[in-house]
Amino acid sequence: MKHLLKLLDLSKEEIVEILDLADKLKYQRKHGIPHPILEGKTLGMIFQKASTRTRVSFETGMYQLGGYPLFLSANDLQIGRGEPVQDTARVLSRYLDCIMIRTFAQKEVEDLAEYGSIPVINGLTDFCHPCQVLADLLTIREKKSSFEGLKMCYIGDGNNMANSLIVGGLKVGMEVAAACPKAYSPSQEVLDFANGCEGFTLTDNPMEAAVNADVLVTDVWSSMGMESEIEQRKIAFRGYQINDTVLGAAHSDAMVLHCLPAHREEEITEKVFEAHASEIFDEAENRLHAQKAVMVKLMMPDAE
Repeated sequence: MKHLLKLLDLSKEEIVEILDLADKLKYQRKHGIPHPILEGKTLGMIFQKASTRTRVSFETGMYQLGGYPLFLSANDLQIGRGEPVQDTARVLSRYLDCIMIRTFAQKEVEDLAEYGSIPVINGLTDFCHPCQVLADLLTIREKKSSFEGLKMCYIGDGNNMANSLIVGGLKVGMEVAAACPKAYSPSQEVLDFANGCEGFTLTDNPMEAAVNADVLVTDVWSSMGMESEIEQRKIAFRGYQINDTVLGAAHSDAMVLHCLPAHREEEITEKVFEAHASEIFDEAENRLHAQKAVMVKLMMPDAE
């Protein structure tokens, strides 16, 4: 693994290796065992989209690994003033050991990897959110012990979260059902992959998708950058909500995940959110551990 650009690039074995290392690093953190594996390394963090969890988890994780995290907003870089991404990539490669970027276009992430000479981590694009879904998979495995025989149901917008959940879930062997309005389906590239796998269903009926689910996942109806579509989307996504009725179609011990921030009473009810808050905030914490594992795999691939 040279980069983490999208989960489509990873094998099942690579995903499981990241999760196994995340388990180890989480254990060490919980028991106060120092693990300065990345001492002397520097991570450049480029943010063209604001974030709470991404910035804090990457910055804290790099510190815990003994390295130095450098925050770079769009206003801090010439890339925000028109410098070609290929030039930025080549310059930053001379200074840093790894780049994490949270931006809009997937092509920008891919170009950084193509023209730079250091690992690149996708902290989120409009196409996918691999770091979040690695944390989701880590949480599912913690709660359910294994992926074998599990069904994951996603309800909501066919956005970056849907794209990565479908790919990640299918790659580790889960059955995946996605319920999205027809005008808001996941990416065709993801559907082409998913339709070649066993155990994938796409529907516009949330109840149908939730039947016998072990894991229910949702996301906001209007992601960052879609502020002008909020009212239109409230109409389109009416009924695409995780609530008691939808939970009733799932297994009685089904877990609920949300990448946050959550808009209570839109994509998820207050009651369901609070009933599953421990799972949701374990999921949020696992961003830290999963991303630490990714950074170690990329910057110190031979580390034990």
